[in-house]
Amino acid sequence: MKIQHLLLCAAVCSLTSCFKEEPLNAECDIEQAYVHTDDPTDIFFAASDTLVNVLSDATEVVFEIKEGADVSAMAPVFNITEGATVEPASGSTHDFSNGKAVAYTVTSQDGRWKKTYNVSFKAVYPVSEYDFENYYLVKGPNRGEIYEWSDLAADGSPLNNWATGNPGFNISMGSAAPDEYPTTPVEGHSGMGVKLETKDTGIFGFSMSMGIAAGNLFIGEFDVQPAISGGQAGAMKATLFGRPFDRQPLLFTGWYKYKSGGVCVDGRKQEIPGTYDQGDIYAVLYRNHDDEGNAFVLHGDDVLTSPQIVAIARVPEVTDVDEWTEFNVNFEYSEEIDRRLLADRGYNLAVVFTSSIEGASFKGAIGSTLHIDEVKVICAETTE
Repeated sequence: MKIQHLLLCAAVCSLTSCFKEEPLNAECDIEQAYVHTDDPTDIFFAASDTLVNVLSDATEVVFEIKEGADVSAMAPVFNITEGATVEPASGSTHDFSNGKAVAYTVTSQDGRWKKTYNVSFKAVYPVSEYDFENYYLVKGPNRGEIYEWSDLAADGSPLNNWATGNPGFNISMGSAAPDEYPTTPVEGHSGMGVKLETKDTGIFGFSMSMGIAAGNLFIGEFDVQPAISGGQAGAMKATLFGRPFDRQPLLFTGWYKYKSGGVCVDGRKQEIPGTYDQGDIYAVLYRNHDDEGNAFVLHGDDVLTSPQIVAIARVPEVTDVDEWTEFNVNFEYSEEIDRRLLADRGYNLAVVFTSSIEGASFKGAIGSTLHIDEVKVICAETTE
């Protein structure tokens, strides 16, 4: 909802110089959801899990809880956009047991727009094998449809653990067909895989000095709002890498093919002399709370450099290879694992693939293409 409103406001402002009265707000978003409980650790792994920051294009709000936690009488409270209303009421008590979701409808201040969110409390189990067979089309933030991927939980429900930059590409190239996006399904090494291709973002992307978009796929979330409102710096913050993980990873394996597009260009599509594009494949384990106990997540500007990182497994060089090729990379640890922290899901695991190694900085070669399939993170058998 925020994206359409932002684009609408830009169009209106270009046609009129002033308004006699402040218009009523047309946004109808839940921005944050939180719950109060006397002892958060009875239900959650960490106190910070009682708060969920809701992405601008999300319609699902999931509180991640411990297995067996009693959520039969929970009262979520919502921060919503100015002037909007929500039904059922914020702070009202509902039964969320057995994975049940409650639908909340937010109505904008001007009464013209509505958005429904499904709120649930779920025990989420991390997975470590990824075959990319479960993909589907969803509505993009601008117009048209884009591909998304998800692994499946034991009960067959989607985990929503993978993200791509496709929503950002949709803002500038909304008229593109789904198969023309940077990240798309493709025939894989076994069954289906994923194709990541560096694409031209058209006039809008060029005007923002973001003239290319690398194909990417990563465990985490993509927040489209900073991607369109904050320029290149905002785009770095749009990628939120990693999900909670409760095992010690030892080995990162999978299959890939790669074809470079050649000489790299920058965000203004100017050639960068002496360069030749390559892809990037890596996995990162990091502490998901800082020293003060605040929730922490890696972004595009620190995903390989943050002091919160405890281990990295990175394919040394992803260059041209025509046939499916296996990679096997050990996790290199910079500090010893805290076993109690691991059991309490105090670490996040991020798995990242991109068709251009400097794609986060809008540098790469248009046409560079990475194929990925059958990926595994092999872990120690026990956390004891």
